[in-house]
Amino acid sequence: MATKCGQQSIMLTNPVRILSCAAVAGKKEAQGPLKHCFDILSEDSYFGQPSWEKAETEMLQRCMKRCLEKAPSKSPNPELIAGGDLLNQCISSAFAAKDSALPYLGLYGACSTMAEALTIAALLIDGGAYNAALAMTGSHFCSAERQYRFPMEYGGQRTPSAQWTVTGAGAALLSSVGGPRISCLTPGCIVDTGLCDAGNMGAAMAPAAYDTITKHFADTGRDFDYYDAVFTGDLGALGHDILQDLLQKDGLNPGLKYMDCGVLIYDLRTQDVHSGGSGCGCGASVLCGHIIPAMQRGVWKKVLFAATGALMSPLSCQQGCSIPGICHAVALEMEG
Repeated sequence: MATKCGQQSIMLTNPVRILSCAAVAGKKEAQGPLKHCFDILSEDSYFGQPSWEKAETEMLQRCMKRCLEKAPSKSPNPELIAGGDLLNQCISSAFAAKDSALPYLGLYGACSTMAEALTIAALLIDGGAYNAALAMTGSHFCSAERQYRFPMEYGGQRTPSAQWTVTGAGAALLSSVGGPRISCLTPGCIVDTGLCDAGNMGAAMAPAAYDTITKHFADTGRDFDYYDAVFTGDLGALGHDILQDLLQKDGLNPGLKYMDCGVLIYDLRTQDVHSGGSGCGCGASVLCGHIIPAMQRGVWKKVLFAATGALMSPLSCQQGCSIPGICHAVALEMEG
């Protein structure tokens, strides 16, 4: 059974592994440097559906189906779905899961939701409640713009610090057998520095990433030398640099080991995404399409996935509230 480690980390004692995973992405993501990593690519924003919101549900359904198709024969079937998205009441993931006949835990951690889903699914398997569970999440640029900012037809100008919500999804099947093992979890605390600019989420989330990563190191006795690579979810270029500065001021120098999914998924020089990618689908699709397959190929043996989220809503923005940040960390290790 899982045991508490230090202030807020959790060490898993029973094996919890990622048996299979899948990633789906949209048209813009298919033009980026990770285009070869995704299992399914869409030629447009609709995925064959009449609206962007229904397209987001379709994207998640395809991702879940592909993940299960990739599982080895005689693999345990999932007994639970843990997932979420950015839309109000997590409707995309709920509608994607409604025909599965499986228990469903709807989660909202903003862009950190994939790490939150992995955390909950892993704890339930480690504790013996389930043999296998599916963790999944996704986001869609057009539906997120319509909900959080302006309708697409408005043609509003984006600030240089703004990020581009990734049209993408990731799903991972967890069980006691399979590939990378989830060895440690560090659920994050909310960190609010008072930032109110919804066009600068990277700056709002970076302090939360710093808080979780440094607490993970303090709890476990690990540092950057322990891991082959450390990934944040979607700080973008600006948030990536802020986090590096915070770490270096604390005497931590990650060097080239530290990467951000929001920077990796797009070519910031040629694609008009300003500071980079964001959204639930950013970290999820990069994790399931790039990071885990690379671990299986032997590129990295030990990876820390620290997904970040900006806990804002249209309502909180309308009231002039600040943007709290959150970051959940999941340690993945290939054995042997």
